[in-house]
Parts: sequence; C-alpha cells; structure tokens
Amino acid sequence: MTTTPLPPVVDEPTWRRQLDELRAREKAATRELDAFVVVTQGPIEEALAYKRRVGNAMDWYSTADSSFGSDMGAPPGGGFAVNVFLRDGQTVYRTWHTDGRGCEQLSHTFPLLDLLPYGRQEEWQDVPVGWPQAPTYSHWWSSERFARYGEPADR
Repeated sequence: MTTTPLPPVVDEPTWRRQLDELRAREKAATRELDAFVVVTQGPIEEALAYKRRVGNAMDWYSTADSSFGSDMGAPPGGGFAVNVFLRDGQTVYRTWHTDGRGCEQLSHTFPLLDLLPYGRQEEWQDVPVGWPQAPTYSHWWSSERFARYGEPADR
C-alpha cells in the first residue's frame, strides 16, 4: 500500500463522463487558439514556406525590421510571448499578454507532464496534502548537467 495520496478513483462511467466534459472544454479552447495569428520576427518567406510545409491554415505575419516584437514583449533574442488582440473595425486592442511560464502551453512537453497523475510535482500546483512536490523546475537538468551526461565517472 502506498503512503502517497492517490487521485480520486471512480467507476468507468463516471471517468468517461468527466473525460468527455474535459474534452469539450479542451476543444473549445483549441478553437479559440485557432482564431489567433502567428507573428514571427524572421523573414516572411521562411515563415510562409514553413506554413505550407506543415499545412497550417492560420494567418502568418513577419515583424522583421520593425519594433513590433519588442513593443509586444518579445524582443529579438529575448524569447517569445503570446499576445491576444481584438479588432473592432479598423481599431485593434491588445487584450492579453504572457511570456515565460505563461507560454508553456504552446509546447507539448509541459501539457503532457500536466496529464500525469501527480502533474509536474511542483510546489505551485494545488494538490492534496502529501502529494510529491518540489520547487518549480527543480526536476529539470541544468545545461551543465546535460553537458556532463555520458562523461566517465572519474572526471
């Protein structure tokens, strides 16, 4: 018997119903994301070639040679950000912005970890008492540890 609390255990019909409800919310969120455009700081020709290659239907724009990326919280070499805009006729409003950890949902890694029974096991998660947790990103290898990986033990 484990000493770590387990997630709630339910019967198959309850689990299936709750999974279907979650899927409906996930699909609604996906449709909302499919309505935003992609903005890159690279040349538009490269972006459009990639768009064609992967069959992406979203509108793509380039901010190359402009200050738009910096103005929107994603300066050259400074990572990326997610911004949400609302157009009302010819007026465009910036309604939301995130960067850093807020952008994690754009990758497959963090959402996959979030699907695990105990999630990422990071202390910011709202979990039952006794579930394993550690400081944010403390489970991740540093660049130095990756560089040492595979070196002989006597080094």
